[in-house]
Amino acid sequence: MNSSLTEPIHRITTRVLYGDTDAGGVVYNANYLRYFEIGRTELMREWVCSYRDIEKLGLVLPVTECYTRFKAPAFYDDLLTIETSLTELKTVSCRFCYKISRKEAGVQRPKLLVKGFTVHASVNREGKLTSLPEDILEKLRGLI
Repeated sequence: MNSSLTEPIHRITTRVLYGDTDAGGVVYNANYLRYFEIGRTELMREWVCSYRDIEKLGLVLPVTECYTRFKAPAFYDDLLTIETSLTELKTVSCRFCYKISRKEAGVQRPKLLVKGFTVHASVNREGKLTSLPEDILEKLRGLI
């Protein structure tokens, strides 16, 4: 399960909300997929186009596969750094890899909390695999 990031790497920070945690004050495991989505959405918005722009073309990019490896917990009010990179691109699918970390006081290197990947298919509104438009593919190729 390779989830290694490749350059360029997009970075964004987000703070853990109380509603993201369980009764023990730890981020509930499924919420890491939401953090992956934050990273992926912002990478696309800043470097390619918004998901809204893709939807206006009659396409959606559903998750077809995901992998998450938990290394350490995140807690309420932690400031997380989400690193995201596009690591594979085909005409009808792509793969994003992620690392989520937290800076800790007195420690030089951020603490790795989670790593993983998601694979997305490009489909039209009828659910049929559909190639992404060439201008979007060209921008995505620039990230590989």
